[in-house]
Amino acid sequence: MATRRMTVSQAIVEFLAHQYTVDGDTRVRTIEGVFGIFGHGNVAGLGQALKQLSVSNPGLMPYHQGRNEQGMANQAIAFSRVTRRLSTYAVTASVGPGATNMLTSAAVATTNHLPVLLLPSDTFANRVADPVLQQLEQPFDATLTVNDAFKPLSRFFDRISRPEQVYSAMLNAMRVLTDPSETGAVTVCLPEDVQAELIDVPEEFLADREWHIRRPRAERSSIDRAVAAIKAAKRPMIVAGGGVIYSNANAALRNFVEKTGIPTGMTQAGVGSLNWDHPQNLGSVGATGTTAANRVAKDADLVIGIGTRYSDFTTGSRTAWQNPDVHFVNINIAAFDAIKHGSSIALVADARDTIEELTEALAGYNVDPHFEREYATEKQTWNSVVDASFVDQKRELPSQAEIIGAVQAATDPTDVLICAAGSLPGDLHKLWRVRDELGYHVEYAFSTMGYEIAAGLGVARAGRDAVVMVGDGSYLMLHTELVTAVAEKLKFITVLIQNHGYASIGHLSETVGSQRFGTKYRYAKAAANDHETGEALPIDLALNAESYGVKVIRVEPGPNSISDLTAAMQAAKAHEGGPVLIHINSDPLIYAPGGEGWWDVPIAEVSTLDSTKQALENYKEQKKRQRNYL
Repeated sequence: MATRRMTVSQAIVEFLAHQYTVDGDTRVRTIEGVFGIFGHGNVAGLGQALKQLSVSNPGLMPYHQGRNEQGMANQAIAFSRVTRRLSTYAVTASVGPGATNMLTSAAVATTNHLPVLLLPSDTFANRVADPVLQQLEQPFDATLTVNDAFKPLSRFFDRISRPEQVYSAMLNAMRVLTDPSETGAVTVCLPEDVQAELIDVPEEFLADREWHIRRPRAERSSIDRAVAAIKAAKRPMIVAGGGVIYSNANAALRNFVEKTGIPTGMTQAGVGSLNWDHPQNLGSVGATGTTAANRVAKDADLVIGIGTRYSDFTTGSRTAWQNPDVHFVNINIAAFDAIKHGSSIALVADARDTIEELTEALAGYNVDPHFEREYATEKQTWNSVVDASFVDQKRELPSQAEIIGAVQAATDPTDVLICAAGSLPGDLHKLWRVRDELGYHVEYAFSTMGYEIAAGLGVARAGRDAVVMVGDGSYLMLHTELVTAVAEKLKFITVLIQNHGYASIGHLSETVGSQRFGTKYRYAKAAANDHETGEALPIDLALNAESYGVKVIRVEPGPNSISDLTAAMQAAKAHEGGPVLIHINSDPLIYAPGGEGWWDVPIAEVSTLDSTKQALENYKEQKKRQRNYL
């Protein structure tokens, strides 16, 4: 067998450059490139390998510089969603803090079932120089390093402690990255000495390799049982999750609901499964749902979950479905999610193929016309509510809903809306009118503050126009990847909403009786242990973005804020040559319209605060609606 003498790092980089994902007629690179920040853990290993390849074959493995390891990994995760999980990036970091900076991103990828390859450097395998700089030692376990923290956050974990382990480690990494039911964060730890060690690598390991996406089919008996359950139901509804989008089942779902008349509610990850104005799309369901979806859900006797993991927001903390006879038919490629809520019928299978089979088997079936008229009326009612919330009220400080409406009106149908944390995800879930299958990207499985800017970069790398909406709290968590966007002249628009605090937690704090404690950006009053009553901090986040070289457009407070925002969006769309940030102030106390959903956040059972006592009484009333679906 022919071999090549290489370092372990050189073998890894060249191996990754020859991996391809195949889905039907689509064949793309599995690893589009490598993000890296280098230190003593990887500069002589992966850093050297990437440099060498950039000289000998610059196009084989693109390298991108980052400013924060979490930001780099978040870019990769966002890119993987836009490509429907067919392609992602590898991310390398140095020993110690560089590696652990990626822990949050590992959790983001795994909770969202999105592939990312993390290559954190590890301390010396030979231990000759122990303890090295940035090494954490535990006297009870000499094999333990900080990278072991990745184990509960990863779908696959390995450590290449000897050069010959590189083959099984990388092949298993690719297996998990390209498996729809297993994918998430894949972590392969690379001790810094092993990265530079020599190995004779078989040419076969470095050759082109294809990884075909599996689309398992449901058993015929399960299809038959699901068909019988649907035909017997009087008020069925669908909950469309991210699996619809990842399996490219949008057209199949649209055909299914048009032929059967079954209405559909969307999870955060499932928004885009149907366009907002489709007759069977009732919008978001659950804690941040619309009245249309939640009222239909309340009396539904059959719930058809497609590619959803049924988070507490989706189920309204198990208050969404009140019909005592409700049953669940779950279609999911992961058995773990397919059996949730004690599903009487679990179809562990690909969403697209299963929907197509159900459509064929249900030929001639349609829900009762009275039910169709009922949910159509609810949809129309909610659309009117949204229309009203978007109307410019000419306030000094506009509401967040007004801002969303102005941004929505200025976007193109194929623009990708990006968000992750704060009050915006809940408002966007109810209000954003998606017009493209991939036009809505709200990371809400982990709801990671600081995800947004990096995600804008990831989407831009995938060739899509991106609009990031972010509050000041989340922006302050991680905005430095704007420098990367400037360096590479990657264009995306950021709408930064200045709330002077944590708007979402502030609202939640009021709900639980804690009076917005610790949620405002104010000068501290040490004697009173108070951050709420001082003067507002002189924060200028627009100036911060300008200092990075970002094109900034300021929308000043006043009755023309919304019309000025519209003009700013038009100018931002026309700008060329890099990122644009629009800065606008809002009133965080003007809330978006409610959708009759609920979220379970326990209240202190004893308190000296009257506000907490009242919150507890309200909580007890809501708990009466909570059900155990198993």
